[in-house]
Amino acid sequence: MITPSILTATTVLRALAERGMRHLVVSPGSRSAPLAYAAAAAHASGALNVHVRIDERDAAFTALGAARSTGHPCAVLTTSGTAVGELLPAVMEASHAGVPVVVLSADRPPELRGTGANQTTRQPGMFSTFVRAEVDVLPPGGTGTEAEQRAEIAAALQPPLAALAGDGETAPGPVQLNIALRDPLYPVSDEDHEHLKDWARELAAELRGTRPDGPSDLTAHPWSVLPEPFLPAELSTGSAPTAPLRDSSTASAPSHPVVFAGDGAGRAAARFAREHGIPLLAEPSSNAREGEAIASYESLLDTTLGRQIDIVVLVGRPTLSRAVSALLRRPGVQVVAVRPDPAPWFEPGRRPETEVRGFAEAASAVGPVAEGWLSAWRGAGDAADAAVLRYADDQEQLTRLHVARAVWDASCRDGSVLVVGSSTVVRDVDLVARADSPVPVIANRGLAGIDGTVATAHGVGLGTGHPVRAVMGDLTFLHDAGGLLVGPGEQIPDVHLVVVNDSGGGIFQTLEHGGLGLDERYTAAVERFFGTPHRAGVAQLCAAYGVEHVRAASATELTAAMAAPVVGHRVVEVPLERDTLREFNRTVHAVGARAAENFLK
Repeated sequence: MITPSILTATTVLRALAERGMRHLVVSPGSRSAPLAYAAAAAHASGALNVHVRIDERDAAFTALGAARSTGHPCAVLTTSGTAVGELLPAVMEASHAGVPVVVLSADRPPELRGTGANQTTRQPGMFSTFVRAEVDVLPPGGTGTEAEQRAEIAAALQPPLAALAGDGETAPGPVQLNIALRDPLYPVSDEDHEHLKDWARELAAELRGTRPDGPSDLTAHPWSVLPEPFLPAELSTGSAPTAPLRDSSTASAPSHPVVFAGDGAGRAAARFAREHGIPLLAEPSSNAREGEAIASYESLLDTTLGRQIDIVVLVGRPTLSRAVSALLRRPGVQVVAVRPDPAPWFEPGRRPETEVRGFAEAASAVGPVAEGWLSAWRGAGDAADAAVLRYADDQEQLTRLHVARAVWDASCRDGSVLVVGSSTVVRDVDLVARADSPVPVIANRGLAGIDGTVATAHGVGLGTGHPVRAVMGDLTFLHDAGGLLVGPGEQIPDVHLVVVNDSGGGIFQTLEHGGLGLDERYTAAVERFFGTPHRAGVAQLCAAYGVEHVRAASATELTAAMAAPVVGHRVVEVPLERDTLREFNRTVHAVGARAAENFLK
């Protein structure tokens, strides 16, 4: 007889593999041991790619990176107790971003719950606010054949696994499989050993015959990230609206629209803008930032040109700019949101825009576009872009914009996937990123936290098999320094991490807190609680983890660092000053806006 915990483990992993999972991230523990032995067998047979991380939070973000970048579900396995709680930040991000992460939480058997047994808590329902579905799989009873027990477990898993892909009412997202296991928690007999070996070999053979070579049909969110196909024809065409979307008195008048592509919008947004002659404003992680996207668009929103906008076609989720948020709330501006599928971050009735299912409906809302509208935006954007870069080049020292532009241009040249951290860095990239062809960009914009960014980049590299260049601030890097810890024998993806080190929280310099910090009554408090200065040595930290470190303190050194091929594991540290950031940021936007106005005149 096969040990019940081993039988449960192989049944669970088979169900996940059949659902499309190709990568599994494991954190060590005793209660999860049966699943770990099954994972080891599956990895040896080639049925699954298994990665081990000792920190559960990093394991979860590694799974998040793999799932978001490929569209295939990825599971993270933990033991019971606090280990499960460590997954919460990544599960929250996966929920808001619509990413198919599977929480595979091992648990104590039900008779130990509520008894004070070691490492035992109420794990079912722990993520109920954020998972699309969950199931508490209890140990099989003593009755029934092994085949019947397997069938019972597999049947219990089907509803939550189906919820990974979402449906017409719910967006894709994470699920929890809570697996209660009784001792013994390891293979105890020759029958167990033979079962693991035969099960893994048979699973690998079955998967080789059924897995497609291309991407899964299950995408990371309603607008797939990588690779990025255009929307299916029925969605890009859409159905005719039942009622006019523009007021009949102005329907024939030329409009002054823009397409705003937020996080996850996809290349369909760029295609729609191009085909209809509409200016395209695209965040970096929209994956629509290509070719004719408007340069330095934020600098243009409060110019005479920007104030003429009367329609915004919104695709994806805007996450970066207060100026864009103000535009979407501006009186007299109609916002038409294209949502062919449920969005994980959207609750109907909570936003004032007009929601449509396809681009044909959006086109009917736009109507004829004013003559010269697109060319004015292109010219003004180019003028603003050139002025911003000239201002940066006039500084005596290397600036954040130089770093952002260098990282973006390097990714354009070598085709690396670009992972962008939150806070100031993503806004720097937004300001200067230009591309004739799209750069695949991934950012944790679901909740825009700084946690898990290093591990996310690793997950993207493991999932896609592509080299990854990631750029982030020093606090983001330090917050996830444990993501550098990869054990001997583990697969190390080709990941270069670019760390913009200004010794603290630069983002707060650009917010109201930075202005208040100029008042001597608040200077010390703002620096302590928001600036959060530190003396951490990035080079020493890298040495402790055995990761190559390069310091790029000049334009020449930065150029050389970005020219190196993305092979292996490397950290490029770029030291910058923080105390000048507020003034630099304010001036950059003013310079761009002034150049755009001069062009328009």
